[in-house]
Amino acid sequence: MRGQGYDGVSNMRGAWNGLQALFLKEYLYAYYVHCFAHQLQLALVVESKDVQDIWLFFLKLNSIVNLVSASPKRHSELQSTQVILSTNKLATSELESGKGANQIKTLQRAGATPWSSHFGSVSSLIDLFGPSRVIIKNLSKNGPTNSICGEAKGVYLAMFPFKFVFILHLLCEIMEIINILCQALQQKTQDIVNAMNLVSSSNALLQNLRENGWHTFFQNVESFCKKHDIVVLDMSASYMVGTGRSCQQNDSITFNHHYQVDIFNAAVDFQLMELNQRFSESTVELLILGTTLDPKDVYKSFKVDDICDLAKKFYPKDFQDEMHALKSQLEHYKIDVLHHPSFQNLSTISDLCKMLAKTRKRETYYLIDRLIRLILTLFVSTATTERAFSAMKRVKTKLCNKMADEFLADCMILNIERELAEDIDIDSVVNEFDSLKDRRVHLQQVTCCI
Repeated sequence: MRGQGYDGVSNMRGAWNGLQALFLKEYLYAYYVHCFAHQLQLALVVESKDVQDIWLFFLKLNSIVNLVSASPKRHSELQSTQVILSTNKLATSELESGKGANQIKTLQRAGATPWSSHFGSVSSLIDLFGPSRVIIKNLSKNGPTNSICGEAKGVYLAMFPFKFVFILHLLCEIMEIINILCQALQQKTQDIVNAMNLVSSSNALLQNLRENGWHTFFQNVESFCKKHDIVVLDMSASYMVGTGRSCQQNDSITFNHHYQVDIFNAAVDFQLMELNQRFSESTVELLILGTTLDPKDVYKSFKVDDICDLAKKFYPKDFQDEMHALKSQLEHYKIDVLHHPSFQNLSTISDLCKMLAKTRKRETYYLIDRLIRLILTLFVSTATTERAFSAMKRVKTKLCNKMADEFLADCMILNIERELAEDIDIDSVVNEFDSLKDRRVHLQQVTCCI
């Protein structure tokens, strides 16, 4: 056992009594990595709780989605409204026609855990802001009950202040940057070096948004507000705080300062802080070890002494009597492999491992190959494992609660390795079982029953 990863709850990751600690007692080198996908979600949750304006925004967003998507009738009305508005815009050349353009959409509900569901919810409201406005306005006037009319009126009033639209676009900008990292962490194959590279690029893009993105961002918000008849604030006017009494005001604070510093910069800074803090919890030196073997940028981080020191520290038993041999192989590897044409355009450690096998250099540099495989076992996301748990709930239901473990495991393997299972010819499987021995029921009869 070489690695373990959990969602970060104390009974799993606890350094003294958690499952991590129990495994480490038996397997000293089963290093723990906090699931990166869960850390992204934690960053969003903490941000939504600690930044008051964003927390209030999510409450309003949930109310809007729940109201508009509460029934199939409203869902149909939303689609019909989209068709009408799109037809009018096409007639006035506001929209361009084409294959796959102007598709009918629906509001997405933010899930309890996936980061991408929050991004989908925010971006879908931006796309369907006009149709949603029509539906909510109609409900506030012609709702089936007074309570629904009152709820719709409250949602309508909460939906159209400038601050709501501002935060809506701000979260869309931030989540769009992080969403690429989130989607990458949901893939079945992922290694820790690539994940950390995506974390670094996400940090760089967020920093660029903070330093250089304000004017472009505000122009987009202003254009959106004019399009939907939302009053844009006079950003040079004094910002009123508290109850509006003069003794509570600070004359130097303008709306521009409040929205740029207190909301825009604060949200981006908080996201940067959460990303850096949470992802720095992983074993930094293990990440350095992976980076030194990374083939990107023509192996610019490759350093023989650093690799030997880290291998000696983290995997002493694997190279107990072979440390000198490892250093010797690294010296040859530096001259031979790093300048070999087949190894020049590789992008991941996984590709490097495959190329070593393909060129049969793994036989010569078997210790380096061993070290690379140890690094690759440090997975950074438990997304595929959780998908397997979700599938297990669909396989072993209340009606199938007496299913034996062996049969359940076989069904789960077909689900987990479904890419391989798709290539299986069902007819050949049936024919193989039929050829094992004579059956009481003919194959044609079984096919008819099926």
